[in-house]
Amino acid sequence: MLVTIEGIDGSGKSSLVASLCESLADLCPVFTREPGSTWIGDQVRRAIAEEIDPIAEALLFVADHAAHLSEVVRPALARGELVISDRYSDSRFAYQMVTLRGAVPDPLAWLREVHDGWTVAPDLTFLLVLPVHEALSRRSRSGGQEHFEQEEVLGLVQKNYLDLASAEPSRFVVVDALKEEAEIHRFVAGEIRRAAESSRSNRRR
Repeated sequence: MLVTIEGIDGSGKSSLVASLCESLADLCPVFTREPGSTWIGDQVRRAIAEEIDPIAEALLFVADHAAHLSEVVRPALARGELVISDRYSDSRFAYQMVTLRGAVPDPLAWLREVHDGWTVAPDLTFLLVLPVHEALSRRSRSGGQEHFEQEEVLGLVQKNYLDLASAEPSRFVVVDALKEEAEIHRFVAGEIRRAAESSRSNRRR
């Protein structure tokens, strides 16, 4: 089973994933992330820092995704393991839909076509949602800022995320990221456990 954690910068994804590493250890999940699980991910982070051409940046993200699938996700799923990824393809859709405006006629259609036929769709996605100003406040306290981290950009990105969630309500679970970290963690961990148990039961049938 493939579970993904999504949300704009400052939504608390990384903290949530860190806490899940401890509380779900008995399930022996494979924790991973995009970008960054492959050497291509390092180049993606360089591209973000240097603000390269938006099409080149998007394709670097796609290349990292392909390597991530080949090296981490598909092998783990083939072994019947639970995979939990901090960001995945929905991040690309939500963010690159903004950065590709004006570069291609229909960014979402273009991105979906690039992924069509070879990507692996998540089974369950948790989308952390909070006011953009709060997300930016959290990011400013942690230091450093990427070119995505502007109020207008993140506002559009979050809208894109919510549109994606509305289109696939059976996959997405929208989580109020203003709640206490412990409450969010308990809820998400519980939902993942239930989904993992259901997946195992279905495989045994």
